[in-house]
Amino acid sequence: MYRETPPPAPLSEVVSCLWWSHHDGPKRIVPDGCLDLIVGDGAVFVAGPDTRGWESESTSTLHGIRFRPGRAPGVLGVAADELRDQRVELADLWGRHGVLTAERLLTEPAALAGFVGENLRSTPDPEVAELVRRLETGVPRVSAAIGDLAVSERQLRRRFTQAIGYGPATFLRVARLQRAIARAGSTTLASLAADAGYADQAHLSRDCRELTGVTPGEFFTRPVAAPRGSA
Repeated sequence: MYRETPPPAPLSEVVSCLWWSHHDGPKRIVPDGCLDLIVGDGAVFVAGPDTRGWESESTSTLHGIRFRPGRAPGVLGVAADELRDQRVELADLWGRHGVLTAERLLTEPAALAGFVGENLRSTPDPEVAELVRRLETGVPRVSAAIGDLAVSERQLRRRFTQAIGYGPATFLRVARLQRAIARAGSTTLASLAADAGYADQAHLSRDCRELTGVTPGEFFTRPVAAPRGSA
């Protein structure tokens, strides 16, 4: 079972959704370009940006809040690339304050949105936000999205990695996979590849294997867990 709700209006540019889940068996978690703050399994932890798929064995009820790409560092106070492919307890990030905050959220998971509002300290990086938008809309290559932005490419790539958790090329692959997931249904894999912006079905197959750990034939015919809980 999985349910999403929209964030409060003042947080809509920072948070994509609040979510709740409970699963009785393993679910495959795949990269989505986001970080989540999760309450469950007796802990409060940050699910960093994933670069590969993995199986969640959690059977607990989980409550989470999903940050929009690039916005988590402005709340958590740590660069996203320091959390890449990790699950880090809030107490380990914030010390005593993290311990007290975790105790509060374990007692009242509904306070997650309030937590984000209380700790939001920075505005989005405009060039990073624009590059995210371009990569999500289906440009074929990073070079097609980065050229006319008013900042050096080296500096932009560094800022992007700190905000998102990995570089633009990886984010482009993740965004393309997410477009395929959103379009998956009764269509053939060849049509799905074309619709999502892959060069061909072989391109989809290669990226799917590397990002999810399974073949497209297996991945697109099995349930995919939207929340990224603890292993």
